Amino acid sequence: MANNLLKGKRGIIFGALDERSIAWKVAEVAKAEGAIFTLTNAPIAMRMGEINKLAEACDSEIIPADATSIEDLENLFSKSVEILGGKIDFVLHSIGMSPNVRKGRDYGDLNYDWLTKTLDVSAISFHKVMQTAEKLDAMNEWGSILGLSYIAAQRTFPDYSDMAHAKAMLESIARSYGERYARLKKVRVNTISQSPTMTTAGTGVGGFDVFYSYADQMSPLGNASALDCANYCAMMFSDYTKMVTMQNLMHDGGFSSSGITDRLIEQLKKD
Repeated sequence: MANNLLKGKRGIIFGALDERSIAWKVAEVAKAEGAIFTLTNAPIAMRMGEINKLAEACDSEIIPADATSIEDLENLFSKSVEILGGKIDFVLHSIGMSPNVRKGRDYGDLNYDWLTKTLDVSAISFHKVMQTAEKLDAMNEWGSILGLSYIAAQRTFPDYSDMAHAKAMLESIARSYGERYARLKKVRVNTISQSPTMTTAGTGVGGFDVFYSYADQMSPLGNASALDCANYCAMMFSDYTKMVTMQNLMHDGGFSSSGITDRLIEQLKKD
């Protein structure tokens, strides 16, 4: 049920690929809550996805941008301000990609050029987004910027490989740029550490189905869905969270605070 949480707010949403994407759900929720926004993705991701369908449903314009390109980001922010009729109130960075994971490269045999690409796309782009927004003075005061993270930034998970390092860097950038942006413009910067989620990107990680089931049994509330995450993002974009910044916010049904649960014990007994 919509509550007009984002009425009058303008935003930019990165990373909507298809209907399973968290960014896709965020766009749908933001629209229902009264926001207007532009959608963006890398040209190759746009060819793979269905973003035109989302843009039509949300009455939003698409501005292609490679988030690792300063030139593309400058164009994205400038055009978004023009199209939306004012400065930006919220940004969602929902971007992650690892060639090493995608191509099944073992963690003890990483291709370091691919590692550099992983860090640039999945983490450094977050800094580039905020640096560009700051230099263009494109954010309104009390704006909200979110990056999507994962608990592998703090714990080891087989097969997540170099993406774990990218998420750790993402969270570090959120803290450092969050301090800066708070001082300069009262803009808040946070990351949300989401449950394993049945997205196109998530299911591309080896052994995902098994881990999804494990996490669900380890979480007292179960795994948080993409829609649950979208609702949380909407709250973080709203004025109700204007004093929350520089945080990594766990959105995982209690997984990160659980030692073991009755559900998992029962399953292990069966095994």
